[in-house]
Amino acid sequence: MRHPWSGLKEIPRNIWILAAASLINRSGTMVLPFMSLYAVTELKVSAGNAGLVLAAYGMGAFVSAPFTGKLSDRFGSVRLMTISLFAAGIFLIGYSFVTNFYIFLLMSFFWAIIAEAFRPASMSFVSTEAPADRRKTAFALYRLALNLGMSVGPLIGGLLSTINFHLLFYVDGITSIAAAIFLLFSHLNETTVKSSLSKEDDKAPGEDFYKSTSVFKNRKFVFLLLAIIPVVIVFFQFIGAMPLFIVDELGFSRATFGIMISINTLLIIFIEVPLNDAMRNWADWKALMLGALFSGFGFGLLSVFHTIYGIIISIVFWTFGEMIFFPAANDYVSEISPEKRRGEYMGYFQMTFSFAFIIGPWMGTEVLENFGSFTLWVGCLVFGLISALMMLNLKD
Repeated sequence: MRHPWSGLKEIPRNIWILAAASLINRSGTMVLPFMSLYAVTELKVSAGNAGLVLAAYGMGAFVSAPFTGKLSDRFGSVRLMTISLFAAGIFLIGYSFVTNFYIFLLMSFFWAIIAEAFRPASMSFVSTEAPADRRKTAFALYRLALNLGMSVGPLIGGLLSTINFHLLFYVDGITSIAAAIFLLFSHLNETTVKSSLSKEDDKAPGEDFYKSTSVFKNRKFVFLLLAIIPVVIVFFQFIGAMPLFIVDELGFSRATFGIMISINTLLIIFIEVPLNDAMRNWADWKALMLGALFSGFGFGLLSVFHTIYGIIISIVFWTFGEMIFFPAANDYVSEISPEKRRGEYMGYFQMTFSFAFIIGPWMGTEVLENFGSFTLWVGCLVFGLISALMMLNLKD
């Protein structure tokens, strides 16, 4: 019987190095989860104004993605990732000395531009380095490193915030610089792996047309961006309306909510890699459709499931949706993008997530406040169905 983790043996060394660097960086990620709280407690602003901090970060990420994706194609993914990590680390340390809220907002915007440059470059690197038949597994491994780090960073950040909030900026900055140094001394060399869609001239279908034209003339890519927006808005209720619903409306403690949400992290850590290795031969459109259905259904269950066990079932469903959806989406973008423009394509792909990050939590909390939780969660179900049906159009 085949071991469920055996697919990792075929993942190239370069991707393991990137995963290790990402783990180092994410293990120190603690400023972003506490930015709103920092603004309220240290900068003495209202909760409403504190929400602008995340919006400013989201806008910076939105602006950064396509621009830095192009830079990745031009100067190389490894170089851009290293510069992004090092510059973000230096920026974070200086960030801690800002006491004016409006300057803090402006710096949040520019920090996002610098820090988020890492994302399209790293995704382009994975898509190029991984063999096509192992690309989903490679993206799952990369996400595993991110989630392992994120399971540590906020926990340490919470403890440090009780001592001195400024320590979060220092530790986050130092781990970012450490990840940059790790990449620098790992002798990471970019190589090229043929796409499963490549032809005898080593060009992906349509590359002659797409290699010099706007990405928006690639109809499959544009349709994918439109199709993922509804379901990604649903995903972001995890940090938007869901905590308010479970704690304020259902009356569970914040500690209980944290324990329930940890199920998401545990499932990703132990299941996502073998799950995607098992699904490596699935057509991307099928995986995207299934992932969107699971996600919409999972959040939709909250319209009727209000007990702790019901909420856990909901979390399990949308977590499986997440584990299936995101590696497949990354793989699909890798396949339909010209090899020499993957950074740019990944940048626009990431820009879509930044857009959903800006409007998703706000939209969810507005619906929760003005129309009630039942409407919100049924709406999430509908949004998931919309994305799932749109994925049918990606079928060859």
